[in-house]
Amino acid sequence: MEKIIDFSKSVSDICKEYPEVMDIMRELGFENLSPAMLATVGRFMTIPKGAQMKKLDLETIKEEFRRRGYEVKE
Repeated sequence: MEKIIDFSKSVSDICKEYPEVMDIMRELGFENLSPAMLATVGRFMTIPKGAQMKKLDLETIKEEFRRRGYEVKE
């Protein structure tokens, strides 16, 4: 099955579809990501918005997801 991450979806929706994404995001610099955070801020936060807030390079994030077998949809 092909894994597609739609960066226009909320982090919460992405993590419901692919639970392993939470661990990947923590490794990429979203160290505060937790189930409680997904239930609140994660309902409206997207990966690009979160990267901008944390001053993380979005291209690096996309490349890491691709490296792990995901197709990134924007």
